[in-house]
Parts: sequence; C-alpha cells; structure tokens
Amino acid sequence: QVQLVESGGGLVQTGGSLRLSCAVSGRIFSRAAMSWYRQAPGNQRELVAAITKDGRTNYGDSVKGRFTISTDNAKNTVYLQMDSLKPEDTGVYFCNAGAVPGTGAWGQGTQVTVSS
Repeated sequence: QVQLVESGGGLVQTGGSLRLSCAVSGRIFSRAAMSWYRQAPGNQRELVAAITKDGRTNYGDSVKGRFTISTDNAKNTVYLQMDSLKPEDTGVYFCNAGAVPGTGAWGQGTQVTVSS
C-alpha cells in the first residue's frame, strides 16, 4: 500500500520561504511521477510542480522561478522549495504519486498560509 505524508507547511510572511516534504512509502517512488498540487478555498486543485522519474520538471505558470521541486531517491522523499511567497500561494498543498501527475496516490495535505 502506498502512503504519502506531507510536512513543512505553516504560516509565513510575504516574501518568505518554506520547504515542503513528502515521504513516500511503498515501491511506487521509483516508478511514478511525483507532483505537488494546491487547493485554495473555493478553488479547484491545481498543479504546482511535477517531476518525472527521469528528472524532468514542470511548473505552474504562477510559481515558475519561485518554486523548485526535487527528489531524494535514497529517502523516497520529494520536496517543494517555495521562495518569494505571496498571499495567493496560500492553500492546502498535496503530494501526488502516479504514472501521470494527478493520478494515483495522494497525501493528506499540509496547510500553507502566506500573510500580507
């Protein structure tokens, strides 16, 4: 059974940084695309960043140049480094592991709040 556990969320001021972590249990990590999604109140869940098993990355337009997705294969962990945070980055951030981003397994989410 695949489990994804996010951590690292919290409250930060505009312009600050946070690093989210997602620990993945199960054998899916080496085969799946890993991605981060977020959902703000009243909005649909949207793709923030994704990384394929061969290291190709893709970012949502609103976070390009500010966020960085990476993996540590030895730790079965995917990270999201978030810099220059804005109030509109506020939301619940979800980790995802699947053959295609947005499919497969999801974590429980971690709250990120950026104050103005």
